[in-house]
Amino acid sequence: MQSVPGHIGEGLEGRVALVTGAASGIGRACAEVLAKAGAEVHLVDRVDTRRLADELGGHAHLVDLGDDDPVAGLPARVDVLVNNAGLQHVAPVQDFPPERFALVQRVMLTAPFLLVRHVLPHMYERGWGRVVNISSVHGHRASPFKAAYVAAKHGLEGLSKVVALEGAPHGVTSNCVSPGYVRTPLVQSQIDDQARAHGVEPDRVLSEVLLTRQPIKQLVEPDEVAEVVRWLCGPHARHVTGSSFSIDGGWTAQ
Repeated sequence: MQSVPGHIGEGLEGRVALVTGAASGIGRACAEVLAKAGAEVHLVDRVDTRRLADELGGHAHLVDLGDDDPVAGLPARVDVLVNNAGLQHVAPVQDFPPERFALVQRVMLTAPFLLVRHVLPHMYERGWGRVVNISSVHGHRASPFKAAYVAAKHGLEGLSKVVALEGAPHGVTSNCVSPGYVRTPLVQSQIDDQARAHGVEPDRVLSEVLLTRQPIKQLVEPDEVAEVVRWLCGPHARHVTGSSFSIDGGWTAQ
């Protein structure tokens, strides 16, 4: 088998991974699958992740990515970066609070930029790195009342492609994973709110509200997203860069 620069085994033994929004949902699933693949995992979240970090043999970092300098105190010697943290606010553009719009951009676009900037020198030095950005179907399609989220995800897709072009000569790949609605606490709260507002069962909210544009009328599971992230970090994906992988039940096929 031809040797690959910087390649360590078939898993991620000897690699260091950093995952944002790692306390629950997609971020937690990514941290778990990367740890299982052998990576030393750093879990970053605004809530305490020490118990999970201990379970995974990793490290917990209590960080608010909306702060002015969210990378202060985070490790720079990172081989795998998963930008996952996010938040949502729903309102018409004319009523959208500017401070909320700015916060969404800081957490979901500026923080990923700062984190990539923080870890790229180490990746370049080693000649190997994987940047995986958890985007969304909303990085490709728009929905009413989600101006901040849609703008941030579109920006993240563009940032990911620039990093892919710049990182290519250094053995660094950069890709997006773009799911539809995933079974996370954020989505579950939206389902519960809609069910109460419309006086219907949660299952009807899924089929008649959230998943109307998705041919497969099921939520994506966090571990399904995490497995794509793991594959992108593996040896068979070394030529995959600048791409965006849709896991949206056919939403963007329309």
